[in-house]
Amino acid sequence: MEKKQTNANLKKQIVRKVKQSGIDVIGFATVDRWEQFGETPQSYFPQSIFPFSKTVIVLGLQIMIPILDTTPSIVYSELYNTTNRLLDDVSYQLSALLNRKGHRAVFFPRDAYGDISVLVKKPEAAFSHVLAAKYAGLGTIGYNHTLLTKEFGPRVRLVSILTDAEIEPDNMLEKELCIKCELCKKCCPTSAFTTTDNLIADMDKYKCAAYHKTLKDDYHYPCGVCIKVCPIGKDRKLYGMTTKKYLNEKEALEKNPQNEQYSSWVHLRSFGSK
Repeated sequence: MEKKQTNANLKKQIVRKVKQSGIDVIGFATVDRWEQFGETPQSYFPQSIFPFSKTVIVLGLQIMIPILDTTPSIVYSELYNTTNRLLDDVSYQLSALLNRKGHRAVFFPRDAYGDISVLVKKPEAAFSHVLAAKYAGLGTIGYNHTLLTKEFGPRVRLVSILTDAEIEPDNMLEKELCIKCELCKKCCPTSAFTTTDNLIADMDKYKCAAYHKTLKDDYHYPCGVCIKVCPIGKDRKLYGMTTKKYLNEKEALEKNPQNEQYSSWVHLRSFGSK
């Protein structure tokens, strides 16, 4: 194996490699931050899962708004699967590269559950990419429990690499990105979010998971409405924000399934799934 490089040079090489692979955002966190903030039980700490862990590297890929707008649809389902596959591929390659350079490193897959039906009974995973991304300076956690980034709001998929390489961590964001507009709550098809005095909502994760199982059975999983309607993110400057259209969608289509304003969304929802 190659001799270990200096941490600064290694970090630059990692960033360059993943950017060349098409990754949109990358951040670095020291595992000490899990203990420092204590927002999850110790068994979920990276250093508890893989004791050699010193640094967690988090990678993210955007979810494109026009396709997300069509949810639930097979085209959004395919986009979701594509980002997942790309994230796992790049994170595997990065872990292997670190191995070749003499560092222990493994990637924690972007989802890590066998089927959505598993989450109906136990709606959580063994490791939180959302917390990892927060500690890696990629964003803050919003009302809807998702990571909000400056670049894409919550429209980003994540994966994490755990390594013994001691790499300089990125600064965490000090200002909350969520403005608590509660559009996610108002548009949620399951009414899973409830108002709370805290920034992050109380959430019925079981109800959310059960709805996702229904979508999976119909081949247009996942839902994604709570990230679709969020106004946060520079991607909104490219595609715009259709608040009124989002808020009126359910009622408008119940009154008239052929409503011209939603015709393209309805068209894409009408093919490739039940």
